[in-house]
Amino acid sequence: MSPPRRTQPITRFGIRTLVKRYALKGSHRVPSLRTKQVSAHTIRHTPAVHLLRAGVDINTIRAWLGHVSLHTTNIYAEVDLEMKAKALAHCEIPSLEQTSRLWHNNRGLMAFLRTL
Repeated sequence: MSPPRRTQPITRFGIRTLVKRYALKGSHRVPSLRTKQVSAHTIRHTPAVHLLRAGVDINTIRAWLGHVSLHTTNIYAEVDLEMKAKALAHCEIPSLEQTSRLWHNNRGLMAFLRTL
């Protein structure tokens, strides 16, 4: 026997039920799923973050998710700690020795400081 055909659109509750059912089913193969809160939001958010980490333009992600507003996409694709760490790695902070030498070698500045 085949399952009955659906004539009505699936509801939010129906989607939530399906996601929970298949998350439970998947937890038999991937036990760590038992401790996770899997939702429809998770299913949309996770690929958006992966695309963002891969360097895909936020506008492309917006189109892929079917959002009209970029603001909505930003909710799904917030910058996470890993991305923040990578951004900080690109910023070189000069050491104390480097900054000390910079102003010590400035004769005009040194002459001015001696007059104080």
